Amino acid sequence: METPKVFESEYRFCLILWEHEPVKSTELVKLCQEELGWKKATTYTVIKRLAERGVLKSEDAVVTSLVSKEDIQAAEIDELVEKTFEGSLPAFIAAFSRHKKLSAKEVAELRNLIDSYEEE
Repeated sequence: METPKVFESEYRFCLILWEHEPVKSTELVKLCQEELGWKKATTYTVIKRLAERGVLKSEDAVVTSLVSKEDIQAAEIDELVEKTFEGSLPAFIAAFSRHKKLSAKEVAELRNLIDSYEEE
């Protein structure tokens, strides 16, 4: 199953949901008002839209996610790499590392990831 597209404001909403789920929709309205400055109608519109796309479900006024944070993040990275770097992960990493100094720990983590793929 393909991960549904989640746009920027929806992602900020999902961050709140993932942190508090399962959560009553009335509580979610309060959290979105506090953290995002949203009105009640905006929150309910986003809940409805994301439910229609299969990102979350709302049953008996309780909202829970159907897609994990990690899945959404992976789909966004895949889209970015495909669109901007013609699908080349090495080109993405090269561009990223040219503009951000990687720590020794980050380099070691990347090496471990690469090594684990080579072992498979």
